[in-house]
Amino acid sequence: MLKPDSPLVSNVVISPNIDDRRSGLTPVLLILHYTGLPTVERSIEVLADPRGKVSCHYVVDEAGRITQMVPETKRAWQAGVSSWFGETDINSASIGIEIQNPGHAGGYPDFPVPQMAAVRDLCLDIITRHKIPAAGVLAHSDVAPARKIDPGEKFNWRWLAEAGVGHWVLPVPPSDEGAKLGLGDKGELVRAMQTRLAAYGYGISSSGEFDITTQYVVIAFQRHFRPARVDGCWDPSCKETLERLIDALPRPKLIA
Repeated sequence: MLKPDSPLVSNVVISPNIDDRRSGLTPVLLILHYTGLPTVERSIEVLADPRGKVSCHYVVDEAGRITQMVPETKRAWQAGVSSWFGETDINSASIGIEIQNPGHAGGYPDFPVPQMAAVRDLCLDIITRHKIPAAGVLAHSDVAPARKIDPGEKFNWRWLAEAGVGHWVLPVPPSDEGAKLGLGDKGELVRAMQTRLAAYGYGISSSGEFDITTQYVVIAFQRHFRPARVDGCWDPSCKETLERLIDALPRPKLIA
């Protein structure tokens, strides 16, 4: 029987889809997902099905009830093919929370207040115990931008950050003024954008070409940090918001 790692857990359903964390990695990231399935019962069923080969550590339903499915000491199969700061075994380096929501394909309803409050409390508990930095609280789309869009632009990252969960700054409002970069553009401005996105952690190379991979990363950035306009174009709003994020990162203490 799985003993809950968090006192906030109200239900335990063990998933067989787990293994040991690899290469000595421990949780330094917290990945937030939505389930993309119609009900929490169906979500838990899928996450516990050995044929599906997916799992997560926690599921939070619309009423705020929390189910644990994998011990935090173990590697849940939640992030898939993904990367952050060059680490490609995100499953070994993270804890995953699935938030019940049918997702974009299911109408993408708002996340209810009781659910968000439970997510907040669970995140605070996890990041405190594991000393996960604010910038280590990420969307599934951040670490897998070519494959995933969850938890999406409706997810209230600002509210979470104000409660002490995640790294976030007030985004610069989008406008129709200023130069934009988009699919097919090439050159040093594109390379500079890619370099700064990689400096924040995104898995992107500084090729100087705004290819489809770059567009996926830009969309992931917008969903998380500039959700007012998710169009895949890099504009002055995105650029300045990214600079604000990087500037607001904690600086290492200098040796006196």
